[in-house]
Amino acid sequence: MARTIAKDHDQKRSHILDTAAKKFATEGYDRVSMTKLAAACGVSKATIYHYYTSKEAILFDALDTYLHDLRDRVCALDVESEAPEEALYHVVREILMAYEGSDEIHRVQSTNLSNLSGDQQAILRVYQRDLVEFLSKVVERNAQGVFAGDKEKLRGITMSIFGMLNTYYMWEHAATRTDRETYALLVTDILLRGVRGL
Repeated sequence: MARTIAKDHDQKRSHILDTAAKKFATEGYDRVSMTKLAAACGVSKATIYHYYTSKEAILFDALDTYLHDLRDRVCALDVESEAPEEALYHVVREILMAYEGSDEIHRVQSTNLSNLSGDQQAILRVYQRDLVEFLSKVVERNAQGVFAGDKEKLRGITMSIFGMLNTYYMWEHAATRTDRETYALLVTDILLRGVRGL
């Protein structure tokens, strides 16, 4: 007879992932053992192993969940009918809003991909690539002809936007929703003034 899944399975799984992200971010992935994770989660070591076979499995699931949800949230935006400037602001703003409350997992993502297998890294890079391509298309709409035949320049500008958003996110932990909206407007203005002057 197949074992039934507990009603609180997803809740416990989320608790393990959130706790692991905090521990990995504050203590470092290499310093956190499964025993430490179990204690931090308030469960037995056997319970941790019931959900995950290894620390690497926890790391991958935490990053996979975060990046998958981020990709789906941003790439699901319907910006085709919006004016190019509005579309750009809409996407930049949504990325900043999606980052809200994700300090630990965001930090873990930036420092721990190398702790995963090549296959696992490849899966996560698909999410990242989808995000970059989605934003690139919106950037390109705002500078018709500027990037013709120069995809490297388009990619460089797109990655620069992510750089600005990631830096703001890391420096301004206490930023309010209004602060993020204001910064999204600033990034949009900087970009439009720049690409239209190229």
